[in-house]
Amino acid sequence: MEAELAVEPQSLKKLSFKSLKRALDLFSPLHGQFPPPDPESKKIRTSHKLNTEFGGVKDTATSNAKAAAQSKAQQASAPSNVLALPGSESSMDPQKGVPSKDMVVGPTIQPSGSTDNGIPGRSTAVVPGRGSSERNFSTSAIMERIPSKWPRPVWHAPWKNYRVISGHLGWVRSVAVDPSNTWFCTGSADRTIKIWDLASGRLKLTLTGHIEQIRGLAISSKHTYMFSAGDDKQVKCWDLEQNKVIRSYHGHLSGVYCLAVHPTIDILLTGGRDSVCRVWDIRSKMQIHALSGHDNTVCSVFTRPTDPQVITGSHDSTIKFWDLRYGKTMATLTHHKKSVRAMALHPKEDCFASASAENIKKFNLPKGEFMHNMLSQQKTIINAMAVNEEGVLATGGDNGSMWFWDWRSGHNFQQDQTIVQPGSLDSEAGIYAMTYDVTGSRLITCEADKTIKMWKEDETATPETHPVHFKPPKDMRRF
Repeated sequence: MEAELAVEPQSLKKLSFKSLKRALDLFSPLHGQFPPPDPESKKIRTSHKLNTEFGGVKDTATSNAKAAAQSKAQQASAPSNVLALPGSESSMDPQKGVPSKDMVVGPTIQPSGSTDNGIPGRSTAVVPGRGSSERNFSTSAIMERIPSKWPRPVWHAPWKNYRVISGHLGWVRSVAVDPSNTWFCTGSADRTIKIWDLASGRLKLTLTGHIEQIRGLAISSKHTYMFSAGDDKQVKCWDLEQNKVIRSYHGHLSGVYCLAVHPTIDILLTGGRDSVCRVWDIRSKMQIHALSGHDNTVCSVFTRPTDPQVITGSHDSTIKFWDLRYGKTMATLTHHKKSVRAMALHPKEDCFASASAENIKKFNLPKGEFMHNMLSQQKTIINAMAVNEEGVLATGGDNGSMWFWDWRSGHNFQQDQTIVQPGSLDSEAGIYAMTYDVTGSRLITCEADKTIKMWKEDETATPETHPVHFKPPKDMRRF
């Protein structure tokens, strides 16, 4: 048995060129000549165009005569087994078999005959329906240019930092605003929950009880309850009239990363490192469902009054819609390529945005149709995002970048960088959580330099001082 010959290693480029050459040899053996036009296909194309232009009325006698003349010309020419290319007969130079300059012009152009030197003459425009016997119906004539229908962004005033609150002794990991809009609470890696006055920024209360950092906070709009979740696997319910823990929800097998309270039903949703989103009855402390299906940490969750009532994002790069009645998955969105660490539901519209390291995407509700990507890439891990009723989407990154977006168009109108407090390292410029207040006019961010920063719109800014620099996208990536 003969030894097998060693195969010469070839580059991908070389192989692809070989493949192209084989295809060319297979379909077009005569490289020097251009193929003659196919009268049948030209007749179909012409009749279709006439039908669309003149509402179905066409001169059959003219088209028949034209087809006969073309078939005679084809019989006179040399036979060829080459594929026919779209284009009119008059767009070929009969002397050389080379296409003339009139090959890609619109439907109302009639090429004149060639000069004595064999050079094609200039084409003259002919108005349709005025005795034009020959038209050039090329592909460019069928295609029409569509103007960009991308919505122009609404002008928004730039946001500025107006207050820095320090008081925590560790990274500030979570934030929630009270529905009365008078105070807000923050959870930190120093294992405390602090309650602050929203107007003045003064500390009102410090609550202790967790033994690890506090990753999630939520305040009930119907009861005097606040809920907290942390890396210590504990989910706690605080009574704000007594300022103490009245219930604990046991069941998570690892750290709890996110938390949400249902707007209409007395249930609580928590997601964590055990890849499960757990649904709790607030009163009885019972676990109603364990929404399992993710392959990795559930790091973001939000809830809404109508189906899908629960939406989760995970480190496995998927977003899942859940049927709360049966505890089953309704849909899985696999558009992201990286962990979905943050999601934001629009307060008025039926859509939400989700953020991962490669892109920020918008989805429709209730079916979850992909709408579009935001028009820029923040190029960092996005830990937090929030949107207000005016359509200002704010996103905060691991590197301290703070970007503001127009919700409707996806235009990024402001890029800011948070400044660390004195004594901190530049690497501590990370944003972990953010939320708007109830009015949407103040933004609260929680950061890695142990501070809480508050932002508001610049009242002095006008469209003249800060114009919108917007270019509509030429080709939108649909993934």
